[in-house]
Amino acid sequence: MAEIRIENLHKRFGDFVAVKDSTLTIRDGDFFVLLGPSGCGKTTTLRMIAGLEMPSSGKIYLDGEDVTSLRAAKRDIAFVFQLFGLYPHMNVRQNLAYPLKSQGMPRARIKERVAEVARMLRIDHLLDRKTSGLAGGDRQRVALGRAIVRRPKAFLMDEPLGALDAEFRELMCDELRTLHDRIDATTVYVTHDQLEAMAMADMIAVMNGGVIEQLDPPLEIYNRPRSLFVADFIGSPPMNLIRLRARLGAGDATVRFGEAEVPIPRLRAAPARGEAVLGVRPEHIRLDDRSALRGRVYGVEFMGTTQIATFDTPEGQIKARLDADRRLRDGETVGLGFLTDRLVVFDGHSGRALDSDLRREAVDG
Repeated sequence: MAEIRIENLHKRFGDFVAVKDSTLTIRDGDFFVLLGPSGCGKTTTLRMIAGLEMPSSGKIYLDGEDVTSLRAAKRDIAFVFQLFGLYPHMNVRQNLAYPLKSQGMPRARIKERVAEVARMLRIDHLLDRKTSGLAGGDRQRVALGRAIVRRPKAFLMDEPLGALDAEFRELMCDELRTLHDRIDATTVYVTHDQLEAMAMADMIAVMNGGVIEQLDPPLEIYNRPRSLFVADFIGSPPMNLIRLRARLGAGDATVRFGEAEVPIPRLRAAPARGEAVLGVRPEHIRLDDRSALRGRVYGVEFMGTTQIATFDTPEGQIKARLDADRRLRDGETVGLGFLTDRLVVFDGHSGRALDSDLRREAVDG
């Protein structure tokens, strides 16, 4: 397997800039996810790594070698598409063997390699069946097998589970991660589905408008989003983003919610123009009868063992994820408390997270 490095990668289609000066390193053996909404530049980035698109500027390195100008066939990379890309007139065995035949591998070695991959993916009982008659999950396994059988330096996957139903997607997420760990692969995976990304990734690059907004492990992205976009994009429901009326400055450690004073991580930098946005995850809000911060129940959505409650507060509506056994009535007023060590404060002008004691501790740790 191999390390992949891109430096100042830029891609323009006419007047439209799809990727803006992206720089990142994908470590050898990592399961790396490019995550973002449609049109954010993630697939274009993947296609440039693969050699299917040439960058307008910037460099791409594979295992230390500059491959920027090499075409796809010369990069020793396997690509798995959303729509499988199988040969429907061939059976499973022939589909798996095709890449090896193209390389001129001896017939006995091909047979051995195909059998090994088929056992690994649990499709050995399907080897003599035409791929056109297989279920979606089995066809996806065959597509993965055709990539794995070559043993390339890296696997690139463009929304490979997008054509599957929800049940198969969840199953294949588990299988993909298990398979990745077994073969110690370097994998670059594109998706717009945050649940897929959080479940499988070692590292996630969240993209928006052609720019990498944040590059971190999943838990860091969830708990410490570096921008308002990431805070709003990650999570279901997403992070509550409360635009504060009071102006904040460096050293502040509290904010006012109407008549209530709420502690926050002490700010090390002042927001531009004093404008700030407070971010709090729904699960980091607690009911607290002693709290001066009051919220009026606007609605409740039951989720099995939990419930999502919406409250009207002096600073607007917020959502809290609470235990389902706490009964709430529409119109009821309750006290609300925030977990201070889980709060994030953003600059209301730039949208970037502000440096605070909490963020500094995370970096130092």
